Parts: sequence; structure tokens; C-alpha cells
Amino acid sequence: MTRLVVVDDQTLVRQGIRPLLEMAGFEMVGEADDGRRALDVIGAVSPDVVLLDLRMPGADGIWTLDRLRERSLEVPVLVLTTFDDDELVLAALRAGARGYLLEDVTLEQLARAVRILEEGGTLVAPSITDRLLRAIRSAP
Repeated sequence: MTRLVVVDDQTLVRQGIRPLLEMAGFEMVGEADDGRRALDVIGAVSPDVVLLDLRMPGADGIWTLDRLRERSLEVPVLVLTTFDDDELVLAALRAGARGYLLEDVTLEQLARAVRILEEGGTLVAPSITDRLLRAIRSAP
């Protein structure tokens, strides 16, 4: 069973996603409400995949990704956020995120993304990928 840690500052999101993840066949082995606590939890439980929000008070998602990389914690991170901002997407990918989805995904899409990351792949929401590719093509 795939073991997940969910990092989000919204308690309702963390509590609400647990039964959905379990219904999809995953085990939520930890949670945190900011990046500092996330590092402790991730180090303690060694999850297969981390679901990470980007905008959190205190230690945000980019900070967390940077610290994971500095500490050589090689866990795949799937950003799951409401923020559809190209600069934020690029910052997260540069910092080491292996996936980026918006929170309006279906449970099926989320489960598929988690499995892709667990198997070593990467996944960025198609709407974001299209915009990023157009931006790359138009860059000098």
C-alpha cells in the first residue's frame, strides 16, 4: 500500500482528504500544517509520496522542497494547490517537485498522479503543461 504524507495548512483539507485517499487504496501515514513540521514527519515515517500545498504561513511549500533537497530526502513530492501561477509552478519544479496538480482534480486523477510519482514518473496538470510549453516556445 502506498504511504502518503499530506502537508497543508488547512485542517479541513487534511482531514477531508484522508478518507478519500484511503478509499483510493492509499495509507495516510502522516500530516503537517507547515514545512517545518513536514520535515519532521517525513523524516520519521519515510512516506512513498508527499502531497504538498505551496502557500502556507511560516515555512511554505517552496521552502519545504528546498530543505528536502538539502537533506537528501528523495521522496517524490506532488504539489497539490489552488494556485495556478506559472512562476509558482516553475519555482516548485525547480525546487524538486515531481508533480503539480490543482486542487480541483478528481480523486481518480489524484490517485493516478500519486501512482505515477511512486513509480518514478512526473506529472504536471495538462492545463499548466500547455501554458508552460507555449511560454517556452515563445521565449527567445
